[in-house]
Amino acid sequence: MLRKLLPLALCFWGFGLFAQFSLADVLTYNMVLQRDQPIHFWGKGMPKTQIVAHFMGQEVVTRVNAEGQWSIFFPPQQAVLKPQSLRIRHNQGEQILQNIVIGDVWLCIGQSNMEWPLEKEDYYLSEIKNTKQSLLRFYNPDYAGKGVYNAPFNESLRKRLTPTDFFQGRWQESHSETAKRMSAVGYYFGSSLLESEKIPIGLVNMAIGGAPIETFMSTEILKTHPSFGAKVQSPWLDNDALAVWIRTRGKQNVGGIADVPGDSLGPNHAFKPGFANAAGIAKILPMPIKGVTWYQGESNAQEIERVMEYGDLQQLMVKELRSQWANAELPFYWVQLSSIDTLKYQSRFWPEFRNQQRLLLSKITHGGMAVSSDVGAKNDVHPTDKKTVGQRLARWALNQTYGRPIVPSGPLVKSAIFDGSKVVVDFEFDTGLQGGNGQNIRGFSLDGKNEILCTLVNNRIWIPCRNNPEYVYYAWRPFSEANLVNGEGLPASTFKIKVVDSR
Repeated sequence: MLRKLLPLALCFWGFGLFAQFSLADVLTYNMVLQRDQPIHFWGKGMPKTQIVAHFMGQEVVTRVNAEGQWSIFFPPQQAVLKPQSLRIRHNQGEQILQNIVIGDVWLCIGQSNMEWPLEKEDYYLSEIKNTKQSLLRFYNPDYAGKGVYNAPFNESLRKRLTPTDFFQGRWQESHSETAKRMSAVGYYFGSSLLESEKIPIGLVNMAIGGAPIETFMSTEILKTHPSFGAKVQSPWLDNDALAVWIRTRGKQNVGGIADVPGDSLGPNHAFKPGFANAAGIAKILPMPIKGVTWYQGESNAQEIERVMEYGDLQQLMVKELRSQWANAELPFYWVQLSSIDTLKYQSRFWPEFRNQQRLLLSKITHGGMAVSSDVGAKNDVHPTDKKTVGQRLARWALNQTYGRPIVPSGPLVKSAIFDGSKVVVDFEFDTGLQGGNGQNIRGFSLDGKNEILCTLVNNRIWIPCRNNPEYVYYAWRPFSEANLVNGEGLPASTFKIKVVDSR
């Protein structure tokens, strides 16, 4: 009799998995929805049951499909500052989400410098009185393994190493108790947009401390590149195509532990290729967004092989994000790595890494790069001035995405030309070129090692020399004190540029 009843019991148990009505994790009270895009709500429920949703005076009816999924769309709306409610009736009753506003939603991804909380930031104590901004909101989920470094994950953390359970959180309004835990870079970025545009700004923060770029990309997109398919070969913990530090930390956390969820590549982990994409980005894809901010690179900058491939990886990641959101012009703004001395960190390749990030400006359309080398910390990979960084990201967004007439960047090198007696260096965003704080201009070199004197003539840098050098370098040190700025006080980017002989 037991054998006859068991299949029936399993059948009812299986339906029970779908029976609990739910909304997607990112859909909670206090959320911001993207303006001017179809409004999308989705979740799970009992197959074939009816779902009736009410939002902003409209009703939409649907049914849960055979896989236990449901999805509802409402028409696009302009920005809505007055809080709205979503009411959904289903087979188990009714669910109401309150305090919903409509504005612009930005995704914030990267590693620890994007994750870095406001309460640990230089300007936090003076900023705390301004943090109550009901129209600035954030989805700042906790993730499995946060704060655990070179030690094995405990059982509860290991159980959360699945795409379903890795991130856990809800939307919150910005005020003194909530804002202190949000991304400091994201906070200042969002605050600048809110101040300018006067519409709700939502920040979805899925940054992960220490994470390499490969985890934010799907394994499928990595396989499409002739050089990067090797990054998704198993086992990932022993894959030489990935950074040594990444593999070492992964082994310390989950190596040799039998009950860690995983697949053919090996155990799941925040640093595993494709995992953050599956556990984070893929889960919020049905939600329209305005754009993406990105602060990452430290974990990919410790080996020259990883440095020289990074530009292709970031271009591929942006291509995938734009494909995933079906928006070829999805804005993407990134932070150039800061400055740090080699005494406390493996940063000897950082000048080249910053240069590779700069070169992406000509390759990624609808994008921009915030320079941060002037606010670096000499002995800490986590500079604590995030206000400057967030506001510089916002300058790009305000200029490029919102069309505001502000200068988005400091000087960006355009050319270096040798005329027989000197090299003349030209820049974009060059109005008011000067040395920072009224000092003499520092940071130029013709060999990448020895600094050389230069003069400023008609908004151009003149470097006297008798022989035609191969390159001009600027800020070519891990910890740079180069000080060229424009009239807005915005710093020039690190660069290495080929010298053209005009004779």
